[in-house]
Amino acid sequence: MIEFSHVSKSFGEKNVLNDLTFRIEKGEIFTFIGPSGTGKTTILRLINVLELPTSGSILIDGKDTRVSERDKVALRRRMSVVFQKPAALRGNVFQNVALGLKFRNTQSEEIQRRVSEALGLVGLEGYAERKATTLSGGELQRVAIARALVTKPEILLLDEPTANLDPASTERIENLILSLSEKFGTTIILSTHDMVQGQRLATRIAVILNRTLGQVGDSHEIFYQPKNREVARMVGVDNIFEGTVVSNDAGLATIDINGTPVIATCSHLQGSRVTVYMRPEDIIFLVGKDGKSSARNELPGTITRVTPMGPNMKMKMDAGITLVAIITRRSYDELGLSKGASVYASFKASAIHVVKNEE
Repeated sequence: MIEFSHVSKSFGEKNVLNDLTFRIEKGEIFTFIGPSGTGKTTILRLINVLELPTSGSILIDGKDTRVSERDKVALRRRMSVVFQKPAALRGNVFQNVALGLKFRNTQSEEIQRRVSEALGLVGLEGYAERKATTLSGGELQRVAIARALVTKPEILLLDEPTANLDPASTERIENLILSLSEKFGTTIILSTHDMVQGQRLATRIAVILNRTLGQVGDSHEIFYQPKNREVARMVGVDNIFEGTVVSNDAGLATIDINGTPVIATCSHLQGSRVTVYMRPEDIIFLVGKDGKSSARNELPGTITRVTPMGPNMKMKMDAGITLVAIITRRSYDELGLSKGASVYASFKASAIHVVKNEE
């Protein structure tokens, strides 16, 4: 439905985006993740034809966005945008939600019906007469989404839709996004710096780093098969090591990492220099060596740091290599773990993603 081909964008001498090429299919939830200031909002503005690329091309349904002002308006009317900090317009909630329909000269009876329907979708039945300026942040965000939905857009653009919201409001809006995709097949394009949100919602994910595209793929590819260090660190892969394939028996390789042997599934030949990636959630701690475990790796070591993270505990372990693991607080307590404890780090060969280094 949307295709970027070698798109770059500059404002004066400042380069904001560099050489982006990707496609967004009809009906997808396509999510851009990346740190603040990497150009995610600019991408949404380019899609919405609020900006034009400095170089390259953007096609919507096969048609270039470099068109007359009249045709730009026609393109924008197929879309709706919800920005990070939506404005509360003067008047009540009904007037705020109805704005786009009034611009389209929609009949009053149709406006009544569609505004009521949109407020129902976002869980704000009974809010029509409330002053918009009195709403909470979560309520105002839902009004902005209702205002976007009331025109029945083919494409919904959401820029950090849950930034600064409480967990309950965030969950409600995330559920709404999923519901819109399932019920109406709306193409939803979302920007967020929340990695977990991207993983929960997206059909596919694009990682934006250093003003360019780091990687595009589904959730598993992005979070478990990062293509380089920058993407891996962005999506929370804390265990990244350089090593050499010592042997490979039918796809089960032994990799030497600074003298520590690790067994991983990979196709790279003996002698290959590789980078090894492993998510911290894939490490299990054992108080004693477990001869029954199906995991190929059980490395002895000592816990060197413990950091509480809500219901989880993040730990560093010296096992010849420094491993980072995340386990539940309950598991931590049941195993009697603490800083200085001697343990085994257990992980499967299939939990390791191995990338051959470029020569």
